[in-house]
Amino acid sequence: MNKNFLYTALLCAASIAVTAGGIELLLRIKNSSMKSYDIEMWRYANELKVPSPDPDLGHEHVKNASALLQSVNIRLNEWGLRGGPVMVPPPKRRILFLGDSITFGWGVPEQDTITARLQQRLRDEGEDVEVLNGGVGNYNAERYIKRFFIQLKALNPTDIVVQYFLRDAEKLDPGGGNILLRNSEFAVTIWIAFTRLANKSGEQSLVDHYKDIYREDQPGYIEMKNQMKMLADYAKVHDIRLYLAMTPDVHDLANYRFGFIHDRMKAIANDLGMRYIDLLPALGKRPPEEIWAMPGDPHPNAIAHGLMADALLPVIRLPSSAPSR
Repeated sequence: MNKNFLYTALLCAASIAVTAGGIELLLRIKNSSMKSYDIEMWRYANELKVPSPDPDLGHEHVKNASALLQSVNIRLNEWGLRGGPVMVPPPKRRILFLGDSITFGWGVPEQDTITARLQQRLRDEGEDVEVLNGGVGNYNAERYIKRFFIQLKALNPTDIVVQYFLRDAEKLDPGGGNILLRNSEFAVTIWIAFTRLANKSGEQSLVDHYKDIYREDQPGYIEMKNQMKMLADYAKVHDIRLYLAMTPDVHDLANYRFGFIHDRMKAIANDLGMRYIDLLPALGKRPPEEIWAMPGDPHPNAIAHGLMADALLPVIRLPSSAPSR
């Protein structure tokens, strides 16, 4: 009886393992097209991120690494910034962008990102300038400002652009996942489906969600303001030009519902002496299919990055470098 039970159990386990292995193989073949946003983001976390020794950051970029993600070549330099090596010696002007995956340029070729476009435009106008991309996926304001103080302060930027997104006041968990989620597309697919089902069952409108995030008593909102103030204080002491570029949610620009967050961040920027630029007007009322990185991926694409760079250029440009008319 015990032998039969053991035999049956082993047979069931082997069948499950073979089935799971087959599904894993099929998923990997299917996802090799790089058209699955969730899987590509999972690959980004596996191939270009590592746990940070600083728990406040959660994770950080692998230095001097590269990967092909969502059919776009991504390279990281010796500072973990997207792009080529940092200039040595430094140029007269060094502009550092801080932000999340939008700043990073998820789904956008390097030369088409907002940072690369601004650098090219400013150089075309004769500026001795370098524009550095400090964007990291799944970072909020707390993380990217802390990263500046922990890892990037030695770059000695002359300008810092905080490319702020609506979610940047959310409190993030450390993340990391388990060994199965880190190595199996099948496990990740199940986990994503389960998470979305759970979220749908307790569904809250996105407007209400953000209203909760931006309540004065919310820890993430409080920490965001504290970090912004620390950065503003540092910039004043070190004579750094500081900007806040407010980046809109691009799900529905025709019926935009988050102006209350833009107003809040404009007030915070003004109080801290940051130059405020709202990027919503630059994107207009364009439909998702025109400015999304790909279907199912609501990151701004190359067109949107170009529009945002055009909006920032007149503000970032120094008076002495303005083109003659």
